[in-house]
Amino acid sequence: MELLTISKAAKKLGVHPNSLRNWEKQGLIKPVRLPSGQCRYSIDELNKLLQSGQINTGQEDVVLYARVSTKKQADAGNLNRQLERLRQYADESNYHVVAEFTDVASGLNQKRRGLTNVLKLAERGEYKKLIIEYPDRLARFGYLYIERHLHYCGVEIIAIAEKEPEDTQSELVRDLLAIITSFSARLYGTRGGKKIRQGFRELITEVKSDGEKEKE
Repeated sequence: MELLTISKAAKKLGVHPNSLRNWEKQGLIKPVRLPSGQCRYSIDELNKLLQSGQINTGQEDVVLYARVSTKKQADAGNLNRQLERLRQYADESNYHVVAEFTDVASGLNQKRRGLTNVLKLAERGEYKKLIIEYPDRLARFGYLYIERHLHYCGVEIIAIAEKEPEDTQSELVRDLLAIITSFSARLYGTRGGKKIRQGFRELITEVKSDGEKEKE
């Protein structure tokens, strides 16, 4: 019985290795476990999978990316619900999901592991579309640069929501505070930066208060 590594098996089927992992979870394919703990796939098993008609390797490959700013949002289930909406869209559009990436970090954070993996797979040509909920999930600033780079890699970004939900306004406020703190600290030192940040917080509170009064 000839056995193949996951990368060679995926190449034989013309899919991403994550597809084999997903099919294993779904019970469509069963790998051979070696004493070392590594997985191997028999050619007979791969041929049976192809002949069964249970998979469609002709679907367009896509990657899903979801992000929330805080652990509190993730613990509240916001991240999982966001990911579920992306999965539903991909399923309804008959796309083949090769990978899912998430981050719990600010949209200003340039060192997000999930986003890094999104870019790496794009640079290797492993998918054609990136599905996100709306642009700010990908980046608060610099979105157009990421979009241009992905386009160069042959990847199209699909944002499934037309506008951000209202509860993301608090995220925007946090990001603005982070920017102001960073720049004011450079200009006036840490102590001066704290004072400016506090003043900005008070200003935001006043603006919110005035807005609520106008609604009344």
